[in-house]
Amino acid sequence: MRCAVFGTRSFDETSLARAGAGRVEFAFFKPNLSSQTAALAQGCALACLVVGDDGGRSSLQALKRAGVRGIALRSAGYNHVDLVAAYELGLPVLRVPSYSPSSVAEHAAALLLTLDRKVHRAYNRVREHNFSIEGLLGQGLHGRTVGIVGLGQIGAAFARIMAGFGCRLLGLDPAEPEEARALGVRFVNRETLFRESFVVSLHCPLVPATRHLVGEAELQSMPPGAYLINTSRGAVVDHAALVRVLKKGRIGGVGLDVYEEEEGVFFHDLSDQVLEDDQLARLLTFPNVIITAHQGFFTQPALDAIAEQTVQNLLWLDGGSWPAEFEVSAKTHMPGGTAP
Repeated sequence: MRCAVFGTRSFDETSLARAGAGRVEFAFFKPNLSSQTAALAQGCALACLVVGDDGGRSSLQALKRAGVRGIALRSAGYNHVDLVAAYELGLPVLRVPSYSPSSVAEHAAALLLTLDRKVHRAYNRVREHNFSIEGLLGQGLHGRTVGIVGLGQIGAAFARIMAGFGCRLLGLDPAEPEEARALGVRFVNRETLFRESFVVSLHCPLVPATRHLVGEAELQSMPPGAYLINTSRGAVVDHAALVRVLKKGRIGGVGLDVYEEEEGVFFHDLSDQVLEDDQLARLLTFPNVIITAHQGFFTQPALDAIAEQTVQNLLWLDGGSWPAEFEVSAKTHMPGGTAP
């Protein structure tokens, strides 16, 4: 069985080749999937996509014409794929619903700690032999209220970390999972969570209900000096509103591992180019904003788990039947599991 892998990076090739040895023949392509690049999959029965690939109707139609009959996502998120179009084209889609929740949760905690203790600024100072600690005063986390939006596996892992810091935990999740309650999370509405939380960390999927969930009203309602952390999906935050609020000096800091318009920017070396995204460029000018390029998942255990689950999904696609839940609701469910 031959699979076309789009948007390949060196670590994708290494991990997938190792996991698929003797089971799957991979054809690796650096370009992301689009209606123009889909023809690269000619001769491949399956395609493997990543965040950044264009899984819209025209791209899926082009994959179908190339002979592809199934798609495996090497990600938990699936907002980059038109599931309705996939259903209509007869292209089953599988994702990796869980690979290493602790990896993303740890990265969220790293962003928060870096912001609060101003580690990024201290690092740069010391390298220039400036050992002054003026302006590096932290606010401290012990006893603070932390609001967590999305209490799936990643959100729960982050809750455990924050509980270890002695924080009070608030949660926002329509499912209100019992595991989160057992960790000491008290579920509240959106207004209460933003009003009372010194830290708000986002761990929810990007669906219509969560697009721009965090706008100017939510940001303005946060306590002065509060922190916002986003390791979920960029469009959960209205970045134009974020810039406006940052300019007023109200928030203590922002840690972003995702960005609304990250396609074509994140995962690319643009160090010798002018950054065309004015909004991203403006965000990078704030001393209390830390941006990492979607690396929250990027640990060896996570890469190994993603690769192994992806190979298992490809083997299933090569000889399996459509899961019942995909037949029931192509708009809101993924084969092999519901949306997180």
